[in-house]
Amino acid sequence: MVGKLSLRIRSIASVHVFVRDLERSRAFYIDNLGFTETAVSTPAFEAEHCARASVLEAGDARFVFIKPILPGNGEIDRWLQHHPEGVGRIVLQVEDAGSALRILKERGATLMTGLESAEVDGVQVRWFDIASPLGDTLFRFLESSYAVPQLPGLVRTNPERDWKSNGVRGIDHVTSNFLTLLPVTRWMEEVLGFERFWEVAFHTDDVVHNRSGGSGLRSVVMWDPESGVKFANNEPAAPHFMSSQIYQFCTDHRGPGVQHVALLVDDLVATVREMRERGVLFMPTPSSYYHTLPARLEALGLGRIDQDLALLHSLEILVDGDGPDRYLLQIFLREASNLFRDPGAGPLFIELIQRRGDRGFGAGNFRALFESVERQQMAALSSIHSEE
Repeated sequence: MVGKLSLRIRSIASVHVFVRDLERSRAFYIDNLGFTETAVSTPAFEAEHCARASVLEAGDARFVFIKPILPGNGEIDRWLQHHPEGVGRIVLQVEDAGSALRILKERGATLMTGLESAEVDGVQVRWFDIASPLGDTLFRFLESSYAVPQLPGLVRTNPERDWKSNGVRGIDHVTSNFLTLLPVTRWMEEVLGFERFWEVAFHTDDVVHNRSGGSGLRSVVMWDPESGVKFANNEPAAPHFMSSQIYQFCTDHRGPGVQHVALLVDDLVATVREMRERGVLFMPTPSSYYHTLPARLEALGLGRIDQDLALLHSLEILVDGDGPDRYLLQIFLREASNLFRDPGAGPLFIELIQRRGDRGFGAGNFRALFESVERQQMAALSSIHSEE
């Protein structure tokens, strides 16, 4: 593999979501998901970037929502001219930004900026951006010994906060969709120095019996073994390539990009129960999934799990595992466009995951997720046709 030197990545520092309606996203993450606003943009930031920002955190998960102020001005507005709302930048915290820049340059990374620096709250912060195969989503490498704020021009609003808000511990992984995987997996191997961690392939042509279609995919998870940072990457699979919901995402997003961000939680049952009470909508899971679940868990070597299956059914939480006493629980929020009843909100969604010894991604649940997404897409199409 090219480049044996380590980038010395620490974590996914933040995910920058470019939006047209900042207050809508801010209110949803605070009121429904239990996040805390920890920083906002200053007039100096807004003048420089022609945009307004809000930093929202739960545990170690950090989202920076950024909205353009004036049409036709600035990076955020240009991005939103080509896409619905979505992830425009992923920030990786590194021990030494200068070292990471030199390594990435030697490996052929496409630099978009040089090494920039500023003093934030008395701490020196250094960063640079590179282009990526994730469509128009950039990667930023940030060196900072202080967590908030992560950008110059932001000011803290709430330094005292619950660092495990609503049971969220941090970002487990980021998942992106592409029409072809080879460019991104090679880029992650040869440029970022990541390794293959997990993969799966299937086709859900049994979802709908009266049409020749379905959601086929191939997924490859890449990771940085030192930090544990993981990126899952999906491509459509033949047959019915163009009817795959991966292809549909690329159509709705107008190119490849981030499909969802997975948040790691301590107690998924408690988190989902609380979020449902706050009005959060999740992707539905068919009852048939739970009818066959005991036999599937036994086949996986999981004769018993700590959670009550009837309760998981009532909350529509998914279960998967890779051996005795190793399992995970998952659930997926509906797409932003569905949550906000606005196509311009885009196809981005949030996953919640609790790990009980299983480091994988739930191959069986992948199928359940894709069946659920496909049903949502079909319901939306039926609604459109009924209104015509």
